[in-house]
Amino acid sequence: MEFFRIKKDIPFMRHALIFNVISAVTFLAAVFFLFHKGLHLSVEFKGGTVLEVKYPKAANLEGIRGTLIKMGYEEPGVTSFDTARDVMIRLPVEKGVTAANTSQRVFETLCKVEQGTTKGIDTVTDKGEHVIKTACLDAAGNEALVLQKVEFVGPQVGDELTQNGLNALVVVILGVMAYLAVRFEWKYAVSAIIANLHDVVIILGFFAFFQWEFSLTVLAAILAVLGYSVNESVVIFDRIRENFRKQRKASVHEVIDSAITSTISRTIITHGSTQMMVLSMLVFGGQTLHHFALALTIGICFGIYSSVFVAASIAMWLGVKREDLIKPIKEKDETDGAVV
Repeated sequence: MEFFRIKKDIPFMRHALIFNVISAVTFLAAVFFLFHKGLHLSVEFKGGTVLEVKYPKAANLEGIRGTLIKMGYEEPGVTSFDTARDVMIRLPVEKGVTAANTSQRVFETLCKVEQGTTKGIDTVTDKGEHVIKTACLDAAGNEALVLQKVEFVGPQVGDELTQNGLNALVVVILGVMAYLAVRFEWKYAVSAIIANLHDVVIILGFFAFFQWEFSLTVLAAILAVLGYSVNESVVIFDRIRENFRKQRKASVHEVIDSAITSTISRTIITHGSTQMMVLSMLVFGGQTLHHFALALTIGICFGIYSSVFVAASIAMWLGVKREDLIKPIKEKDETDGAVV
């Protein structure tokens, strides 16, 4: 399916040096901000207090988040789970304040918002055990809010998650390199990985520069961007291989220009559709999906750029040629099959 077809090839590779200089400057700026400012890690990575509360009706997540911000928490994590009445609150570590004191202060503040009073209630679990839970009772004595669970996430858990995240990133990179090296050639594998790492570092640079919260959902978005960018590179590389067969007298940069130009319509359809979905999450998804969608938005935009102007040009400069993808046909010797 194509919205349009460009008859004359666009000379992308003629300006490859300019585009790669822009990429290099952007990449170095992202690395600078990563080392200078660092990432604003969430509770999952640096530890903190996690509360689970239950409301009698659907909870107002934005209202809860606003209350916590007024208490001094800059970016509290407020998400729903299981049902719309169950809310998980993630708060960073406070110096000199224990998890018990943090949970008590937060719960009492949320209870005041509900115009109730805190009280310990005796509840019976499914196993018949009696458990004392902290609840917020309204004027009629009904439960307006119940504190279900309080947990403290220690720094060692954050270190383990960080290590697991790095391991996942390394496994994805090695898997992509192996796939491209087998399907195409090592020059394409190297150029695609450089382009994909370029996307990842730039996403991290944005989060470091603006100090957006880096959470597990953002890490998931980065891994998704890796696979997404590789898909675009594979399509372009596959078209380059086809053009090497068809355009035997064309130079390497002409073959690459033709491959990129012929895939522009597909790129617009694919990335446009994906970007519309991601933007809908960014606009209407609320705070829970905000940073996840933000990372995907940045990754999709730079993924298109890197697949066209970084991966293809690096492959060209590495010296990719027709013989790398298509084995030359060996001419048959006239003496073959001759009877002596």
